[in-house]
Amino acid sequence: MTPIAPLITAFLREHMPIERGYSPQTCETYAYAFRLLFLFASERLKQQPSQLCLEQIDAALVLSFLTHIEQNRSNGATTRNSRLAAIKAFMRYVEFRVPSALGQIRQIHAIPTKRHDQALVRHLTMDEVRAILDAPNLTTRLGIRDRAMLHVCFACGLRVSELVGLQLEQVSPHRPASIRVRGKGRKERSLPLWKETTTDLKAWLAVRGTVRVPEVFVNAEGAAMTRAGFEYILDKHTRAGAAGCPGLVGRSVSPHQLRHSCAVIMLQATRDIRKVALWLGHADVRTTEIYLRLDPSEKLEAVEAVLPPTLRRGQFKAPDALIAALFAPVAVEQVTET
Repeated sequence: MTPIAPLITAFLREHMPIERGYSPQTCETYAYAFRLLFLFASERLKQQPSQLCLEQIDAALVLSFLTHIEQNRSNGATTRNSRLAAIKAFMRYVEFRVPSALGQIRQIHAIPTKRHDQALVRHLTMDEVRAILDAPNLTTRLGIRDRAMLHVCFACGLRVSELVGLQLEQVSPHRPASIRVRGKGRKERSLPLWKETTTDLKAWLAVRGTVRVPEVFVNAEGAAMTRAGFEYILDKHTRAGAAGCPGLVGRSVSPHQLRHSCAVIMLQATRDIRKVALWLGHADVRTTEIYLRLDPSEKLEAVEAVLPPTLRRGQFKAPDALIAALFAPVAVEQVTET
């Protein structure tokens, strides 16, 4: 039997961050998936997680785990598939180190992903975005910070991890103002800023003061802003903005919806999916195609470009009143007999 603890430790601490160059966020997501898996296996096999062996994590147990997170944790198909992807990535790492487990690993690789509905992404209109950006109180230091955070997140289409991880050295406030963003896969991209965004960002930098962390956006204690902290700020100002914007009433807005909103507005302005992909930092333009499904103007152009077929037209004639009256009792009798 092969202890699984040394393998998973080397996978998460060496293989992913060092050999493959995965971001800390990806490593954390994978670690959480294995935390759930080992807790499930520990309860199922009546063993401590540290005592589990590789041979016990077979295809049958993985399938039971996937069923468990769907039924007991109410996870959707997308989450289920991401957990399975983490397990398969670990098994690809293991197959070169434990050849005796190749048969078992092959069975796990054969587990299919689950197909699921792909709903349109939710986004905000420009009026709704404006209502959220106007919600912070600009007479206070934290209000200036909140406006700058929200504005930069929307205007640059940032992921929340990119926003809270933005450092002072990555900001160039001089003309033309821009920021350098470290995105997924450790890829950098440079994004110019709107004049309005630059104004809000400069206002925050002027009152930010001297703090001990290099991140641009900090909390009230001077520590780096967290993902949860920004989500709280966004939710607070969404509820405040709902007072003047009915579209925000009772609505839960996530940071990623600001990113979606930026993408949709940019696609409508440029009509170029490649520019949107570059702006968002997508490695594959196919990822950006979800916004084509969302934007009806793209389909409208196709409708207007095609000449519809010429069809023969007719005119409906109502039946004679007497004939119509004679049919009515027959219909009633048929319904009664039925």
